[in-house]
Amino acid sequence: MTKLSDTQLVILSSAVEREDSNVLPLPGSLRGGAAAKVVGALLKRGLIAETTTDSRTKADAALNRIWRNDEDGNAILLHITDAGLAAIGVEPEGSGSAPTGADGAPSTEPPQDAPAEADAAPKALTPRAGTKQAKLIEMLRADGGATIDEIVAETGWQPHTVRGAFSGALKKKLGLDVTSEKVEGRGRVYMLSK
Repeated sequence: MTKLSDTQLVILSSAVEREDSNVLPLPGSLRGGAAAKVVGALLKRGLIAETTTDSRTKADAALNRIWRNDEDGNAILLHITDAGLAAIGVEPEGSGSAPTGADGAPSTEPPQDAPAEADAAPKALTPRAGTKQAKLIEMLRADGGATIDEIVAETGWQPHTVRGAFSGALKKKLGLDVTSEKVEGRGRVYMLSK
């Protein structure tokens, strides 16, 4: 399992939630040199990749959607790679994953043989066995559910990361419904509704 900082985990998890898998925009507090350092580390590890487009739109820090422009003025985007998906325990289901370019980033061109459907449903994602996300789901499905503290102890995640996984990866991406209730002696316990 790839070790990620909280910031890297948030960036990759956010990219998974976006329809175009764009890493941008980065979290609001991450700007300038700090942004370049985090993005550089993710690029170096192959967890994200740059994708050059034909667009001449200038990179704009206020919009934070285009990473930079190349020497010809073409916009360069950042996309999560398959290695980035694996690092957070998510993989495309089956062979219907998004087409990728030579650099492993999602292609910016629509597939030649597929009709362009703006309202097509997103591809279903499932956690890979043995990942922290799979462990989280297992804990939430167990009789009695799990508390945030129990999940933190098991996964090594921060409490805010656990809560983010509930609303992001589990609810938005996997369509799972996380419920909670106060249990005397344990506090708030979270579980997946059946």
